Amino acid sequence: MRVDLRSDTVTQPTPHMLEAMQMAQVGDDVFGDDPCINTLENKVAQLFGMEAALFCVSGTMTNQLAIKAHCKPGSEVICDKLSHIYVYEGGGIAINALSSVKTIDGDKGRITAHQVQESINNPNDIHQATTRLVSLENTMNKGGGSIYDFNEIQKIKQTCVQNNLALHLDGARLFNALVETNETAKDYGATFDTISICLSKGLGCPVGSLLLGTADVVKQARRFRKVMGGGWRQAGYLAAAGIYALDNNITRLTDDHKRAQQIGELLAHKSYVTNIYPIQTNIVVFELPTTMLATDFVAKMALMHVYCIPFGKHLVRFVTHINFNDDQLMYLDTCLQSIE
Repeated sequence: MRVDLRSDTVTQPTPHMLEAMQMAQVGDDVFGDDPCINTLENKVAQLFGMEAALFCVSGTMTNQLAIKAHCKPGSEVICDKLSHIYVYEGGGIAINALSSVKTIDGDKGRITAHQVQESINNPNDIHQATTRLVSLENTMNKGGGSIYDFNEIQKIKQTCVQNNLALHLDGARLFNALVETNETAKDYGATFDTISICLSKGLGCPVGSLLLGTADVVKQARRFRKVMGGGWRQAGYLAAAGIYALDNNITRLTDDHKRAQQIGELLAHKSYVTNIYPIQTNIVVFELPTTMLATDFVAKMALMHVYCIPFGKHLVRFVTHINFNDDQLMYLDTCLQSIE
C-alpha cells in the first residue's frame, strides 16, 4: 500500500471531477471568452462578496500578483516569519514587487494587531522603507494548520485602515478554516483588500488558485499575470474542476480534519514523539527527540511506502487529503508502530 501524506497537493481528480472537466465548454481566456473561466471567476467573487477574481496557475502566483499590485519599489511588507510568501516563494517579493519584508515572530504563524502596529515604519523617515502591506496566512502551514482568531484579524484590519495599509490574505487553505469556524467567505471578503485561495490543495483540483479583490486590483493583476507568462488559452478544463470542487468538496474537508486528529492520537502514544502541534485542520506537525533527525524518520517511512516531509531538523509534517482513507490510516498506524 502507498500512503502519500507529503501534502494535500498530491491528490488525483475524482471520477466525477474528471467528468466535469471532460464536459467543459471552453474558449480562449486570453481573449476573455472561455465560459468556464468566466463562470469560475464570477462564482468565487460572488462567494466572497468581492468585485472580481482572477484564475492563476498557483497560490504563489496569486500571492505575488497581489503584492505587486499593492506595493511600489521600495515598499515593505509585514508578515509572520513563517509565512509562505516569505519562506516558500523564491524571494518573489524582492524580484516582482522590488520590496522588502519585515517579519514578525507570531504564535505559530499568527500575528497580532499590536505586533503589526509596532512593525510599521515611520512614513516620514527617509531611511526606512515605506510600509504598504500586511499579509496574513490562514490556515497557517508552518504553524501546523493553525487558524486565526477572526476577532484578531478584524483588529489588524483596523490597524491597517488607521495607517493607510492594504491587507492581503494568503488563504491557500482558507476553506479548511471556514468549515471549523463560524465565519463565512463573505466575512473575509469584507475584511481583506485581496485574498488568494487555492483549489489544488484540500479541494482536490489538479491545478489552480484565484486572486480576489477590487476590479481595479484584479485588472492590474491580469496585466502582471500576462507579463509573467500567465496567459491562459483553453484553461476552462481546469476551471471546470474548480467549479466542481467548490460545489462538492468544501464540507467534506471535515473528514480530512477528523483523520488528522486520529493521526495525532496515534502519535501521542509513540515514545519517539516529544511534541505535537495543536491539530486544528488537516496538517499534523510533530517533533522528534534530538537523537532522531526528521530526514531519518522520513526515510524509514518511505521504505514502507509512507511518504511525508521533514519540516525542520526534528519536525515532521503529515497532511491529510481527499485521497487519504481509513484503510490507509490503519496501515499508517502499523508503520508508526514499527518505528519503535
